[in-house]
Amino acid sequence: MNFIKYSILLLLVVLVNSSCKKYVDIPPPTNQLVQQLVFSDDKTATATVAGLYSRLNAFNSSFGNSLGNFLPAFSADEFRYILNAASFDEFAQHSISSSNTNIKSLWDNPYAYIYHANAILEGLNKAPNVSAATKTQLAGEAKFIRAFCYFYLVNYFGDVPLVMNTDFAVNTSLPRSPSAEVYAAVIKDLTEAQAELNINYPSAERTRANKAVATALLARVNLYMSEWAKAEAEATKLLTNTTYILLANLNSIFLKNSTEAILQWQTINTSTAGVNTWEGFSIIPATPTSNTGYYAYSNFLSAFEPGDQRRNSWVNPITISGTVHHYPYKYKLRTNTPVLEYSMVMRLAEQYLIRAEARAQQNNLTGAKSDVDEIRKRASLPILPDNLTKEQLLLAIEKERRIELFAEWGHRWLDLRRTGRALTVLSAVKPGIEATDLLYPIPLDATLTNPNLVQNPGYN
Repeated sequence: MNFIKYSILLLLVVLVNSSCKKYVDIPPPTNQLVQQLVFSDDKTATATVAGLYSRLNAFNSSFGNSLGNFLPAFSADEFRYILNAASFDEFAQHSISSSNTNIKSLWDNPYAYIYHANAILEGLNKAPNVSAATKTQLAGEAKFIRAFCYFYLVNYFGDVPLVMNTDFAVNTSLPRSPSAEVYAAVIKDLTEAQAELNINYPSAERTRANKAVATALLARVNLYMSEWAKAEAEATKLLTNTTYILLANLNSIFLKNSTEAILQWQTINTSTAGVNTWEGFSIIPATPTSNTGYYAYSNFLSAFEPGDQRRNSWVNPITISGTVHHYPYKYKLRTNTPVLEYSMVMRLAEQYLIRAEARAQQNNLTGAKSDVDEIRKRASLPILPDNLTKEQLLLAIEKERRIELFAEWGHRWLDLRRTGRALTVLSAVKPGIEATDLLYPIPLDATLTNPNLVQNPGYN
C-alpha cells in the first residue's frame, strides 16, 4: 500500500477520536468522512485539526515521537539501541534496507499527516458556516504541520514527491520534486502560517501552533538554507518575546507547559495507562533493575565539559552486569498519573543557537558568542573566550548544539549533514560510513507502487 492509499484509508476511519477532548470541547464525528461533516461549524472544524495533532503523537514508535527523535540519533553519534532489533541496528550501522519497517514509518507517517492537512485546507475553503477567524487560524495550523512534515521528509530522503492536494489519481504517480522546490513550498507554508496564526496559543497549553511556532520553524529552515540574515531575524522575534523564557532549572524544561517550550506534543494515549511521553516510555527502564536498551556512545559522553550540568540532569547512569552505561534522561517518567511531561517539539534554546550560528556566518562574532554564552551559563559552564576566530566559534556552536539538543528530533544528524561534516566527524565512530548513507532509502513499498519514484543512490 503506498503512502497516498494509506492516507486515504486514514481519513476513512475515525479521524478524530474522543481523546481529542483535551484539545477541544466537543466530541468529533465517529462514522463520517471528514469532508462531509467536520467543517459544518467552528467547533467541528477545530475538532478536525485537533485530530491531526492527536494522530501525530497517538501511538508509540511513530515519526511524531520516538522514531523521529531516536532513529537519526542512531545514525549520528548520540546513542544506540543495544538489544536485538535489526530495524534499529541498520540505522546505527548505516546499512538501512529499503524494506526496513521504520523507514516505511518515516515516510508513510508524514505523508499521512500531509494528506490530512491538505484535506483540512480544502475543507475549510468549502465551509461557509465556519467563521473567517477560525478558518484563518486552522489553515495556519494545517500549513505549519504540512511544512513540518516536509522539512523532515526532505532532510531524511532528499528529493520527495510534493503532494499539495487530495487528488488521488494524480498523487499516486508523482515523481520526486527537487529539494529546492520542497524547501520553497515549506517556506511558503510557514510564511503564510506566520501571517494567519494568532499570537496567542489557540488552547490553554502549548500543544497547537501559534505565530511563534511557525516563526521558530522558519528560523530553522532559513538557517538550513544559509539565509543567515533571515534566520537571525526570525530567531530574534522569539528571543525578544517574553512569553518564552530560558529556564534555569534543567529538570523543568521538559515538563508540560514549560515556559521554554515553543511547541509540545500532548500524548493521546488509550492503550497504556499513565504514559506521559512515548519517548520517556520507550527509554526509561520499566523497573529499577531493568535495562534501558539505549546506551550513549562513549564519544558523546566525553564531549561534555567538566561541570556541565546537562550531563548530570539529562544523562542517567545504569549499571548492568557490573558495567556502568548511560542513557538519555531528558524525560524522567515512563508512566505517571497525573501527566507531568509533554514531548518537546521546539524550544527557545534552539533559537539562541540558530541566531548564534547565523550571526557568526555574518561575522558578528560578538553577538554570536553572546548567544552561545546564554546556553553555556545555564549549564553552569564558563563563557567562551573572546578571541575565537569565526571558524573556531562555528565549531563551538556545533558542539553546543550537539550537547544541548541531543535526543531531540535528530538535530545532530541533520546538523552534520547540512554542514557537510558528517563523513569527517562520523567516520571516527563508524568507519564504514559513505556519502550515499547521508540520505535514507525510499521505502520499497513506495517504489513498487509508484514507478516514478527513483531510489536514492546506494540502495538499488
